[in-house]
Amino acid sequence: MPSERRAFLGGLAAFLAGAGLRAPVALAGGLRVGERAPAATLVSLDGERTSTADLIGDVVILTFWATWCAPCREELPLLSDYLARRAQAGLRILGFSLDTPEQLPEVRRIAQSLRFPVGFLSDSSASGYGRIWRLPVSFTIDRSGVLIENGWKEKQPVWTQQRLDEVVTRLPHGCGAPAAAHSGPRRRRGAGWPARGRVY
Repeated sequence: MPSERRAFLGGLAAFLAGAGLRAPVALAGGLRVGERAPAATLVSLDGERTSTADLIGDVVILTFWATWCAPCREELPLLSDYLARRAQAGLRILGFSLDTPEQLPEVRRIAQSLRFPVGFLSDSSASGYGRIWRLPVSFTIDRSGVLIENGWKEKQPVWTQQRLDEVVTRLPHGCGAPAAAHSGPRRRRGAGWPARGRVY
C-alpha cells in the first residue's frame, strides 16, 4: 500500500541518516553461498553480545527488520514459532532492528513477543552483509559457519513455512534432527533459550 511504502522509505531514510553508516561496508555482491559467512555480532536491547563466531555448531539465521516494515512484522512471529520447535535441534536466530533509538518502546514491545534476541543494528556489527537497503532480508549460516542462504539473492525474501523447511529443516545442514546428530565443531552453549516475554 502507498502509505506502508512511504513509512518504509521514511524509516529507512531515518536509519541511514541517524545510524551513522559512514564507515565503509562490504558490498552485498561479495557474499558467496558455500563460503565462510561474514562475522556478525548482535548487541541486544539489554546489552548482551552474541557473535556468530560463538555459535559454531548451530544453524544461525540473521534477520534484519524494522517496526515500520509491515512484511517484517508478519515474518517475525513465524520465525519465533519456528524457533520454538527447532531450538533443541540447534537453531539460533538473531534479530537486527534498523529502527533508531527513538523507536525503542515499539522495538521493545515487539521483542517481548519473540523467542530470539533483538537489538539495534546501529549498536551491533554486521557490515559483512552489506548496507541493508531492503527489508526484510535474512541470511542463514550452517553449523560449520558457512553461508547457505543469501537473502539478497531471494526474489521473495519474506520467510514462509515452506521456505524454512527447504532452507533450514530438510537439508543436511539443517535442523531436522537434534544437533548432537550432526558432525563438526561445537562450542559450549548457554543454559538454553528464554521463555517468551523476556526483553533482549
